Amino acid sequence: MWIGIDDTDSPQGMCTTYLGALLARRLEESGMEIRSLRLVRLNPNIIWKTRGNAAIAIEAEGDPDSAFSIATDLIEELADLSCEKTNPGLVVCGEIRPPAAFAEEAITGFCTIEGAIAACGDVGARYRLWKNGRGIIGAVAAVAAEFSDATSEYLVYRDVNLHTSTRFVDPVSLRLAEEMTYPGTWDTCDPENKTIVCVPHTPDPVLFGIRGNDPVWISLARNLVSSEAPVLEAIFETNQGTDAHLLRGSVGTLEEGRSYSVPGIVASPPKTGIGGHVSLEITDGRDHLTCMAYEPTKGFRDSIRALSPGDQVYVCGSY
Repeated sequence: MWIGIDDTDSPQGMCTTYLGALLARRLEESGMEIRSLRLVRLNPNIIWKTRGNAAIAIEAEGDPDSAFSIATDLIEELADLSCEKTNPGLVVCGEIRPPAAFAEEAITGFCTIEGAIAACGDVGARYRLWKNGRGIIGAVAAVAAEFSDATSEYLVYRDVNLHTSTRFVDPVSLRLAEEMTYPGTWDTCDPENKTIVCVPHTPDPVLFGIRGNDPVWISLARNLVSSEAPVLEAIFETNQGTDAHLLRGSVGTLEEGRSYSVPGIVASPPKTGIGGHVSLEITDGRDHLTCMAYEPTKGFRDSIRALSPGDQVYVCGSY
């Protein structure tokens, strides 16, 4: 069976990946077998997302009714239901899952609550909505997703009651992990800007996360990291770093709220504006498109500034 959950966190706390990892533990404690954990990144442009717009799916062997009951109780216990933007959704289905096309649209475009409920009905899935129930979209997408490409993430969690206190993760050990495992892992540190990337600063249970090509690389890196005592750890298969959200597009035909890979020709010299943001205009010979490299991209802006009119490029990003 497959279990999907989404939208349990808020800007003030909680994390859907933590709830998913804890759910997997509780299912195991009840005698069920966990086959896999999945972290599915959805359309990053969705305005209703709480933070990272990730939904969680668990593949398990066991009784669906029991799994539904355990998941329901855990969401009631941990989801930040006091937050206006937190609207959890839960789905439990058998081996017949909702169509992968639903997940593809949730990753690259927009789906509706009604469409998600209909997808549940088509496969006889159990589901539940809390409040306006928008999380059912991500929950259904998570169980429906088929990965043509995948990476892995090793997530380490701290005591949920410590979510407002300063995390301790030894930066020296993180830099060693980066040095020993890159490029098998990535986004652990940013050597160019001398910053730690994998330790969040938000008030949630995540202590740190290691992203990489596969479970072997991320496990190697994790074992090199020293930190405060964790309470839970989990490895997720994910579509992070695969460009699954990018559609092929062309200048002049883009739709707002989607992300694209677009070919074009640099039409004019790049310009650096107020705040250090860099703009670049490209053309396909007929239409023009203004692209932005914002200040937080740091050194990437130098690559944009090095472009000249007539250069052929592919630009990737949200429209």
